[in-house]
Amino acid sequence: MDKAQLTKSLKQEAQRLGFALTGVCPAVTPVGFSHFLEWLESGYSGEMSYLSTRKEAYRHPEHVLPETKSLMMLGMNYRTSEPHFDSEGQAAGMGRVSRYAWGDSDYHDLIWARLRQLESFALKTLQDAGCSQPAVRGVIDTAPLLEREFAQLAGLGWQGKNTLLINRGIGSWFFIAALLTNVELEHDQPFTNDHCGTCRACLDACPTDAFPEPGVLDATRCISYLTIEHRSAIKPELRSQMEDWVFGCDVCQDVCPWNRKGPVTDEPAFLPNEGRNPLKIRELFYLTDEEFRKCFRHTPLWRPRRRGILRNGAIVLGNFPDPANLDPLGLGLNDAEPLIRAASAWALGKHRFLEAKGLLEERLKLETDKEVIEEIHSAMEMV
Repeated sequence: MDKAQLTKSLKQEAQRLGFALTGVCPAVTPVGFSHFLEWLESGYSGEMSYLSTRKEAYRHPEHVLPETKSLMMLGMNYRTSEPHFDSEGQAAGMGRVSRYAWGDSDYHDLIWARLRQLESFALKTLQDAGCSQPAVRGVIDTAPLLEREFAQLAGLGWQGKNTLLINRGIGSWFFIAALLTNVELEHDQPFTNDHCGTCRACLDACPTDAFPEPGVLDATRCISYLTIEHRSAIKPELRSQMEDWVFGCDVCQDVCPWNRKGPVTDEPAFLPNEGRNPLKIRELFYLTDEEFRKCFRHTPLWRPRRRGILRNGAIVLGNFPDPANLDPLGLGLNDAEPLIRAASAWALGKHRFLEAKGLLEERLKLETDKEVIEEIHSAMEMV
């Protein structure tokens, strides 16, 4: 087979495995690498220290696979149903979850399994074609690779003002993966047009003003980052702006015109669990560690662990005060984890009920953690 035939064969197999988008680009230093370094220097990466620790590895794909010559960039559609949420949900103690996490599986597990199959197919195909010592490696959002830069270089779409990759056919509701190889394949034309035009929908809709300028995300203000990657207490001034998001945030995608008519995926693993669209927050405070693990261990919601989810859940309950929140927040206020106690204290302070003040006063008699004590005092002042 020549390069064109090899590339066509690999793309067909990728599509058979469920990747709706395929494109190939050369292994080069991405144009946006310098912007990535500037972004890190600006402090926009927050607590994601792993980015700066290996920042030089992002300079070239050879740090992911030695002697890489080509990257096949892949996109897997995860759009399913629409969000089920309204004011009644808020009154019932519900919290919104980003739609990629509605299913019962972690997308990493699914895509890794497909990539392993694609790796095996690619290696055999390259060997059968007579390629000398072929090597391949599949990756998805854990390797030091600027995926969106290479996806644009492979012709899959353009980077919108919200920094996400947008494809004219399926919008931005897709995961990006890559297959790297030391064999040169036929390269696609890069996507050079920007179809956002003068639209500012994503920038204007962001609840926390996380975009200091178009195409630049300040992760330290992004609700997705705050609810998933940020492991410590969330700044008080950002808590109310989190609204009802307990895991991730889809606001900038929900308002994007390119996402209005995107196709629905036929991948069963992405079908939503009704218990996560939305999530019943109050019930989470009654789960033991083992019960929580059983519910979320193999889903994206496991990433922030129990302490992160209950911290977020407490903040959501604080944003929508209701007498029914007092019991679960009372449990949170006496949890073994200080992060949960602190968030629960803040949330009780938003309730303005005598019962809330009583819970805070009782906990203050026992509390030894300095940060929690400060949260309790601040909450009592609000009450």
